Amino acid sequence: MSDLVIRGGDVLRSAASPTAETGDILIRDGRIAAVGPDIDALGCEILDATGQLVIPGLVNAHLHSPGNFMRGTLDGLPLEVFMLYEVPHQTEGEEDPRRVRLRTLLGAAEMLKLGITSVADDVFFVPLTSRSAIDAVAGAYVESGMRATIGLDQPIVVEYEKYPFLTDLLPDDIKRRMEDAPRETADGMLAHYDHLIDTWHEAGDGRISAAVSCSAPQRATPAYLKALSDLARSYDLPFFCHILESKLQRVLGEEKYGQSLVRYVDELGILDEQMQVIHAIWVDEDDIAILGRSGAIVAHNPVCNMRLGSGVMPFRALRNAGVPLCLGTDEAISDDSHNLWVAMKTAGMIHALANPDFDAWPKAEEILSAVWDGGDRLMRRAEPLGRIEPGAAADLAILDLDAPAFRPLHDIRRQLVLCETGSSVVHTIVGGQIVMRDMQLTTIDEGALLEELRALEPQLRAEAESLRGSAAEVLPYYRRMVEMAAARDVGFTRWVGR
Repeated sequence: MSDLVIRGGDVLRSAASPTAETGDILIRDGRIAAVGPDIDALGCEILDATGQLVIPGLVNAHLHSPGNFMRGTLDGLPLEVFMLYEVPHQTEGEEDPRRVRLRTLLGAAEMLKLGITSVADDVFFVPLTSRSAIDAVAGAYVESGMRATIGLDQPIVVEYEKYPFLTDLLPDDIKRRMEDAPRETADGMLAHYDHLIDTWHEAGDGRISAAVSCSAPQRATPAYLKALSDLARSYDLPFFCHILESKLQRVLGEEKYGQSLVRYVDELGILDEQMQVIHAIWVDEDDIAILGRSGAIVAHNPVCNMRLGSGVMPFRALRNAGVPLCLGTDEAISDDSHNLWVAMKTAGMIHALANPDFDAWPKAEEILSAVWDGGDRLMRRAEPLGRIEPGAAADLAILDLDAPAFRPLHDIRRQLVLCETGSSVVHTIVGGQIVMRDMQLTTIDEGALLEELRALEPQLRAEAESLRGSAAEVLPYYRRMVEMAAARDVGFTRWVGR
């Protein structure tokens, strides 16, 4: 890879920078070597960025790529009902690696065109994890040129044990079928993690890395949770964990553990700086204080939270407690895009509905800090992400300053958060490689992907229809469970206007 000089762009170095400065960026060996005016470009490739804005590449801090085939398949539904329609019905065999590659590359292509250079992908598998599927996901990210941190999101307990009330609500025959359904074991998953780490951690010139994931604490056993935590600490990996995404999960904590799920994982000794607590909506004051002491980071997914009616995360209370935040899109069935720009704008606005104190509403620099600083904190890479400075990863997005989002230009950070949609991104660079030039991807053949997808669409529509049929049998019991949890007084609310 030859050295690269980005010439004459307006450079916004970080979330803390109030303005951009005109200058050059020298990239060498995948990292930023120098930033300043009139850098010597002898022997370097030159990318002219005159009249363009150069920013750190965006970090999508939470995604489930297996949902990439399912956008637009559902109206809004509560999380626990929505999940009935999320996982394709497959009780045997392994996922087709060609399909896994295709859906992963589709998401990567969308993100790279939006200037998203890094992603934390919490991958689930149907019906069970397989090495071929792990290899297909990681291999697709290597192929794309994107930076990706990959966890294996796979529950190991019986379906009805993940929820309150369901054991009593479900008929015996349905419970028996759930007990007989394919299910991973702790030992089996740890063997898969051995493969993920041995084969893919730091692959792709260091762009690919491993994470661990329990999906959620109620979907695992205490021994497995502790084993994952030990693995995360041994290799300095992120630990993905959905906690208190919905009110039902608040009620589950009371019913099953006699305490909140935050306190549960804290008492297990696994709530630490490795852990990414995903969503953290139905947290109370004690939970927030525990999170603040723990060093854990919280992933905010505001579009998904609205789409599923989960509620409004207490942004300011978490920030005030010292909890670092990052920002994600979740999956393409609960956000219906990977557009982190939309999540940024939503995060900048939705909290105004939950707090009358307008001084407490998020500021643009706080949203950008969640994307860049929080993304860097989550990804746990040797080279810093989310800033343009010597030694940092050369992950950049270059935007057209003549685009509508910047006409007229008053405040660059505010307009990035509130005005930009991703349509202004002209070039994307990951690890010093130009992966999109003049709005055209250089590492992914989009035409070939679309041809493959179009041939598969009839099958995808049939699978979505099949899911609607299989969900219908259990829907009344899940609906009743959600209603019972919604009616429970937990002492506070995260729903607007309730």
